Amino acid sequence: MKESIIKQKTYAFAMKVIKVYKQIISEHKEYILSKQFLKAGTAPGALVREAEFGQSKPDFISKLSIALKEANECEYWTNLLKDSDYISQETFENLQIDNKEIIYMLISSVKTAKSTL
Repeated sequence: MKESIIKQKTYAFAMKVIKVYKQIISEHKEYILSKQFLKAGTAPGALVREAEFGQSKPDFISKLSIALKEANECEYWTNLLKDSDYISQETFENLQIDNKEIIYMLISSVKTAKSTL
């Protein structure tokens, strides 16, 4: 069975988030904002995995909707990290491109799933 694109992208994004998190705590010794960023950036992938085996269609939609909320929250933390000079503009842009793509994919998936209820 072929791996879903959203699963692949959220996993790859989570790995990027982990690397940036490690860099922030190593270089800046910043643990509060970076931990929030880590949680929000890795949650969409975990929720997409949970949704795979949702107990029902509404449960599936709920998990994807929460993944979407987490991805949106990650965007907030990414902006905050950039504006407070914990990450570079280049790192910010790389994260934003991937996160926006995940957000759009989740929006589309939730809409499609809702339309088939």
